[in-house]
Parts: sequence; structure tokens; C-alpha cells
Amino acid sequence: QLQLVESGGGSVQAGGSLRLSCPAFGYAYSWCMGWFRQAPGKEREAVASVDSDGTTRYADFVDGRFTISKDTAKHTLYLQMNTLKPEDTAMYYCAASKPKWQLPPSSLACTAFDYWGQGTQVTVSS
Repeated sequence: QLQLVESGGGSVQAGGSLRLSCPAFGYAYSWCMGWFRQAPGKEREAVASVDSDGTTRYADFVDGRFTISKDTAKHTLYLQMNTLKPEDTAMYYCAASKPKWQLPPSSLACTAFDYWGQGTQVTVSS
């Protein structure tokens, strides 16, 4: 069983930066890992993802401000967030998929996530 533990959230002023971390414990290989966020009263939305080939994907609202990366040796996923805005305020979650060989052949990368962390709060003040 894969366990994900996010950290790095906090309170910053608009324009500031934060770096989220998400080490994976247990069986650490996943086809895709990603960051999601959920603001109060809103649905959870994808922020960024990276698959085992290193392909990264970002939501449009990221607009070049965030960078997703992973340290394979440390089994850790990161999200560097710069130029933060008040609308980035949300709980941020790390997620991981099963390994590719455990999924149906028709599966697409980074479309389904099976493991989730507990979240880390990011609050951006104006």
C-alpha cells in the first residue's frame, strides 16, 4: 500500500513562493503522480502531473508559475509554486496512480489516481 504525506504548505502573501513535498512510502512506483487542490465550496481540480516518462502536464491557471518535479531516488514529488495569488488558496493534495502494468491496456496516463495524501493547506493573502 502506497502512502503519501504532503508538507510545505503555509501562509504567504501574494507574490510569494512555497514548495510542496510529497514523499511516497511503501510500494513507491507509480505510472503517474500529481498535485490537486480543493478550495472551500469548490470541486477538487488538477494542478499538475508527471508520468514515469517525465512528461509533465499543467492546468491552464498555472500559467508558468508552478513547476512539478520528482526525485525518483527519494520517491518524492515536489511542487514549486511561485507568484502565488489569493485564488491559489486551497488544500493541496498529492496523488499517485498504480503502476502501468496493473492498469487496463487502454488506460491513459495521469487520468486516474488511486492513492491520496491527507493534504497540506496553502493560504495566500492579498
